[in-house]
Amino acid sequence: MSLFIIVALPFFGALLPGLMNPAGRSATAGVTFTVTLSAFIGLLTNLPAIIAGEVVTARIDWMPLLGLNFTLMLDGLGFFFAMLILGIGLLIIAYARQYLSREDNMGEFLTYLLLFQGAMVGIVLSDNILLLLIFWELTSLSSFLLIGYWKHLPEGRQGARMALTVTGMGGLAMIGGMLILGNIVGSYDLSVILQNRELIQADPLYLPALILILLGCFTKSAQFPFHFWLPHAMAAPTPVSAYLHSATMVKAGIFLMARMWPVLSGTPEWFVIVTTAGLITMVLGAVIAVFKHDLKALLAFSTVSHLGLITMLLGTGTAFGAMAAVFHILNHATFKAALFMSAGIVDHEAHTRDIRRLGGLRKLMPVTFAIVTLAALSMAGIPFLNGFLSKEMMLEEATHTVLFDLPLLVPVLATIGSLFSAAYCFRLISHTFLGPVRDDYPSKPHDPNAAMWLPPALLIIPVIVIGVAPFLVEPFVRLVTYSVLGGAAEMPYAHLKIWHGFGPALYMSMIAVVGGLLVLALFRPALTLWDATPRPEAKTIFEALIAAVVDLARMLTLPLHNGAFSRYAAIATIWIVGAGYFAWRTGTASLADYPNQTTDPVLISGWAMLVAATLGMVFLHRNRFLSLILMGIVGLMVSVGFVFLSAPDLAMTQFTVEAVTIILMLLALNFLPERTPVESTVLRRMRDTVVAIAGGLAAFGMAYYFMLRDPVAPTISDFHLANSYKGGGGTNVVNVILVDFRGFDTFGEIIVLSIAALLIYALTEALLGGPIRARLLNRKPQRPQAGGVHPMMMVVLTRGMMPVALMVGFYIFLAGHNEPGGGFIAGLIVSIAVVMQYMASGFAWASDRLRYPYHGVIGAGVLVAGLTGIGSWFVSKPFLTSDFTYVRIPPFNEFELATAALFDVGVFLSVVGAVMLSLESFSRLARRKDSPESDYAMDIDPSRHDPEPQSAQEGV
Repeated sequence: MSLFIIVALPFFGALLPGLMNPAGRSATAGVTFTVTLSAFIGLLTNLPAIIAGEVVTARIDWMPLLGLNFTLMLDGLGFFFAMLILGIGLLIIAYARQYLSREDNMGEFLTYLLLFQGAMVGIVLSDNILLLLIFWELTSLSSFLLIGYWKHLPEGRQGARMALTVTGMGGLAMIGGMLILGNIVGSYDLSVILQNRELIQADPLYLPALILILLGCFTKSAQFPFHFWLPHAMAAPTPVSAYLHSATMVKAGIFLMARMWPVLSGTPEWFVIVTTAGLITMVLGAVIAVFKHDLKALLAFSTVSHLGLITMLLGTGTAFGAMAAVFHILNHATFKAALFMSAGIVDHEAHTRDIRRLGGLRKLMPVTFAIVTLAALSMAGIPFLNGFLSKEMMLEEATHTVLFDLPLLVPVLATIGSLFSAAYCFRLISHTFLGPVRDDYPSKPHDPNAAMWLPPALLIIPVIVIGVAPFLVEPFVRLVTYSVLGGAAEMPYAHLKIWHGFGPALYMSMIAVVGGLLVLALFRPALTLWDATPRPEAKTIFEALIAAVVDLARMLTLPLHNGAFSRYAAIATIWIVGAGYFAWRTGTASLADYPNQTTDPVLISGWAMLVAATLGMVFLHRNRFLSLILMGIVGLMVSVGFVFLSAPDLAMTQFTVEAVTIILMLLALNFLPERTPVESTVLRRMRDTVVAIAGGLAAFGMAYYFMLRDPVAPTISDFHLANSYKGGGGTNVVNVILVDFRGFDTFGEIIVLSIAALLIYALTEALLGGPIRARLLNRKPQRPQAGGVHPMMMVVLTRGMMPVALMVGFYIFLAGHNEPGGGFIAGLIVSIAVVMQYMASGFAWASDRLRYPYHGVIGAGVLVAGLTGIGSWFVSKPFLTSDFTYVRIPPFNEFELATAALFDVGVFLSVVGAVMLSLESFSRLARRKDSPESDYAMDIDPSRHDPEPQSAQEGV
C-alpha cells in the first residue's frame, strides 16, 4: 500500500466516527477500528521490502520553492514506530469502547484519536523535516483535545493547557533547529540531511541546532526539567493515557532523537546533554513514582523514568546503546500500555485509583491481578519477562559509560533508578492486589467482561514470549537498530538472550530487585520522611513562570496595545513617516516626464465627492450613523474610481463588500449610543491632528512618487499579463491571479474570513448565554425600530429579486475566469440577495425558511478549496497547481474546464457562509424580549382576520 494512503487513512477516517455516532457506540468504534486496521494492514504490505533492507519512499511536490514537499520514507525505524502506533491503537480503540460511559461522546473521542494517530504516523514516516514539523505540531494540538476531553474536569483542562504550552514551546525551539540544519545542508529532505554527518558537525551552528532540536525532543518526551506536564495529563480518560504515554506522543521525542542519531550523536555535546538529562529523568521519575498514591500518577512517573532510561541509552552514542534503546522501546510499549489499561479497569470497577483505598483485589479481580502482576514484574526487571532483558542491557551499557570523568557515576545512578523502579512496581502489586479484602471500597470490585480485559491481556503475550525467547525478535530489533545507526556505527555483536553469565549488569540488577523489596518493607517510614521533606512543586513553578511571562507581555504591550485605535494609528503613522523620511534622505529617485493629463469634469467631481465625504467623516465622526453613511459614500466613490481605471473586478468586489459591511455595521450600531462621547482633551486632539496631517502628506508623497517614477525593470504585472491565458487558461487576469498564481493567498484569506465569522458567532453566543443576556433582551434602543410588518412593495420586490440574483450570481461565477466576476463576487451577490430577504421579511420569517447550517457551509467551502489544492499532489504537482483543458460538445462552442473553478466553488461557499453566519449572529443578538414571533410571512398583517371561504367552513 502507498505510504500516502497509510498516512491519509486516519485523517480521512476521522470524518467517520462523528457520522456513525447516531448508529451507536459499537458501530462508531467498529468503523474507527476498521480505519486503523486498514492502515495497519497497509503498513504490513511493505514488510517484505523492509526485511530485504529497502527503503520505501514516496514524494509529491507541495511547495518546492520553500523546500516543503510531501516526502515520505519507510525504513526499519519508521516501520517499527508505525507498527506500535497502529497496533496498540487497535487495542486502545477496542478498550475505549468498553471504558467510556454512555454519557461520553464516542464519536468525538474517536475523531480526536484518529487525528492524533494520523499525526503520529506522519511524524515517523516523514522524509522532509518541514513536513515533520507540521505533523509534530498536529500531535500537540490533537493531544490537547484528547487530554482535555473531559471538559467538565478542571484538572483535565489544566493538564491539556500545560501539555500544549510545554510541548508547543519545545516545538517552536525545534523549528529553529531544523531550519538551521536545512540551511547547513542546503536541503530539508531528511534523507539528504542524514548523509551529511561531517558537514553538520563541523559547522559552527551545530551546537545551536542541537540544543534547539533537543529542546523539542525533551519537552515532547517529558525529560527533566520538562517532565512535569506528563503526570498532569493523567486527568485524561485512561485510553488516552494508555495510548499517548506508552507508544505514541511521549515516544515522539525518542523517535526524533533516534532518527537524528546518525548526524547529531557522537560528539561531546550530544553525549553530555542527552546522557545527563536521561539519567536525571530516570532517577527522579522513579523516586517520585514510589510515593504516588494515584495509580495513574504512579504509572505516569514510571513512564517519565523509563523515557529517561531510553534517552540515556541514546545519549551514550554507542551502537550497543542504540540497540538497547530500540529493544526497551518495544518492551516498554507492551507492558506500560497493559498497565495503564489495567489501572483504568480498576478505576472503572472500584470507582477509585487511590492505592490507599484499595488492596485485597487479588481475589475479587483475578484476571486483572494476573495482567498487572506480569506487566509490573516485567517493568521491575524480573527474569523471564521482556523488561528484564532490555534493563540488563541498559545496566551493561551503564558500566561502560563515563560521565564527567567519573567512572562510577552512571552505573550508580542507573542502579538507583532501577532500584526505585522495582520498588514502585512491587508497591503497585502489593498495595493494590495483595492483603485482606476490604469492606469499604467505593464500589464492589470485580473483573470486567472479556472485551475490556482482552486488550491488555493480549499485550502480556509479547511480555512473556520475548522474555523467554528473545531470539524471536532479535532480527527485527537488529533491523531497526541498523536504521537508527544509519551507517554512522557498526552493528553490535551482542545477541538477545536470557543468560549472559555473571557480570556487573547482573549484580546491579540483583541489587535493584533486593533494594526495591527493602524500600517496600520500609515504605511507611520512607513515606513519612518524604512528606516531611520540603521540595519544589513543578506545577507551582510552571504557573509562576507563566504568570511572570504574562505580566512581562502585559508590561510591554499595554503601552502600545491598550484598545485606543488613535494610538495604533499614531504609532503606525509615525513609523511610516520615519521610514519615508529615512528613504528620502538616504536613497535616490528619478522621476519620469509624463505628459499632463487632460482635465475631466467627471473625474474632478468624483474626486471632490470623495474628499468631501472624507472630510465629513473627520468633522462629523461623533454621529455614528452619519459617519457610516459617509463611509459608504467613500467606498462607493472608490468603486467608481476602479471603474474609471478599467478595473471592473475590483469595482464589483468593492461595491458588494461595501453593501455587506454597511448592513452588518448597521446591525452593530444598534447596540451603541447614537453619538461617540468626547473622551480626549483639546491638546490630545491637536496632537492627533498633527500626526494625521503628517501621515497624509507622507501618503501623498509616496503616491505621487509611484505615479511619476520611471520604471527601470519589468513589473510583476507584465508576468501576469503574459502568462494569464497560456498558464492559467483565463483572459481575466485578476481572477487568474486569485485562483491560480496566488491561490495559496486566497486560500488563506477565506480561512481568515471564516475564522472571523466563527468568532462573531462565538462572541454573540457567549453574550446570549452569559449574565448580559437579560440586559440585551430588555434594552431600550435609542433609535426607532422597524415594526412587525414591513412595506409590501419591498417584500414583493425582494421575493422577485431572489431568483434573479441567484441567476446573476451563477453567471458571475461561471464568467469569472474570462470575464469580470468569480467566486468571491458571486458569493457576495448571493449573500446580498439573502440579506435582503431578512431585511424585507424579518429575522423570524427568513430564518424559518432559510434553514441552512452556515457553519457547515463555511466548512464545506474551506474543505472544497483545500481538497482542490491537494488534488494536484496526485499528479505530482505542487499544492493548488491548477490545470485546464478545452472541450467541444456539439452544438455548443468550445469551452474551458479548469480545476480553478472547483477552488472558486470553495471561495463562493466560504463567502456566503461567513456573511450569513455573521448576519444571523448579529440579528439574533439584536432581538429583544418584546420582538414579535410570527409564523406568518411579514407581508401579511397578523392582526387581520379575513373571513374564511365558505367552502373551508363547510369542510369541502
